Amino acid sequence: MQPISTTLLADTATLTSDDTFIGGVSLRELAATYGTPLFVYDEATLRARCRSVASSFDDGVAFASKSFLCGAMARLAVEEGLCIDVATGGELDLVLRSGVPASRVILHGNNKSRDELVRALSVGVHRIVVDNFDEIALLRELVSPEQPVNCLVRVTPGVEAHTHEFVRTGHEDTKFGFAVASGAARRAITALQAIPGLTLHGVHAHIGSQIFGTEGFVEAIGILAEFIAGDDFDELCIGGGLGVAYVAEEQAIPIEEWATTVRTAVQAAGLGDLKLLAEPGRAIVAQAALTLYAVGAIKPVTQRTYMAVDGGMSDNPRPVLYGSGYESFDISQPLAERTQPVRLVGKHCESGDVLIDEAWLPASTAVGSIVATPVTGAYGYSMASTYNRVPRPAVVFVADGQARLVLRRETFDDLANLEVQ
Repeated sequence: MQPISTTLLADTATLTSDDTFIGGVSLRELAATYGTPLFVYDEATLRARCRSVASSFDDGVAFASKSFLCGAMARLAVEEGLCIDVATGGELDLVLRSGVPASRVILHGNNKSRDELVRALSVGVHRIVVDNFDEIALLRELVSPEQPVNCLVRVTPGVEAHTHEFVRTGHEDTKFGFAVASGAARRAITALQAIPGLTLHGVHAHIGSQIFGTEGFVEAIGILAEFIAGDDFDELCIGGGLGVAYVAEEQAIPIEEWATTVRTAVQAAGLGDLKLLAEPGRAIVAQAALTLYAVGAIKPVTQRTYMAVDGGMSDNPRPVLYGSGYESFDISQPLAERTQPVRLVGKHCESGDVLIDEAWLPASTAVGSIVATPVTGAYGYSMASTYNRVPRPAVVFVADGQARLVLRRETFDDLANLEVQ
């Protein structure tokens, strides 16, 4: 197996015979300083992706914070011209605590509580994306000309995205939004437009995640254009879902190409006067990060060799949830041929705790080596758990030869703090 492809690494990655550098910082030094497991994010890559999104869409385009959220990431996205998309009261609270103005926050969610809506209204979020009729009933109680709100309505256009069934959201059999075909979307629009103080700016549609083609987006736009032809809307949000390459064989669509294709379809459908918005998350953060692990045990069995690291499904549940593929490399010999096949596993009491079913590493990678899994910037830390009471890893941002800790490592004391004696 060839050395790790730099196409899977952050924009600033540099490989030498005995070390790997991201943002001008040695990964060996980071592992020694901060310990492992460790998420390492390249700030230059994050900023470049945010700028691409901001310049490709109109003002109001947002970063889907569910993919990776901390105060530093929220501030960075807003600095580069994006709004922040949040889906729960907890995400809203963190974004506001980080100093992001409420006017740059968009509230999503398929089951918003009264408390979440009350807070969103009281702070004055940029938009609320309305998802169901019970939410409309709550808004009817809470919204008034004295307490106004700006909204989009989430609709499901009936498009089947070619992706894992767990992350398809644009077809009718989904918990999200109002179906166009059933008439629910039209009834929702009528109900929302009847609420004094509520301004409905347009529709939002998200057809799925980890999508490698643009056909589904174009199809959805055609359906939406026909659906809203008689409405006096001024915004259209196509959601997110743009795929990223997790292994060398995959090829992702650049953000700019995605936006150009979508904008062309919008103009062809006669919706060119609407502000075109989107909410990418994975496409911004995934490739910007990698995770460092220390090898703790190697166990040859008849069928294969197991290599266990000090993390696993608690910091990257995607392989367990979706069967997601990753690659790995030894940070101290990134240019070496990867001739050793292993099953890279975590430390949890689960047979399914497998990070990479067939990983390839240099022959000399052994106990004590530090290995990295690239493209872990999305849905790693944000979906991390403390299963088996394993504390969540630290997160560092690197830029211009400097590293800064943005999330400290969780401790046993942190885990015990919820105990009631």
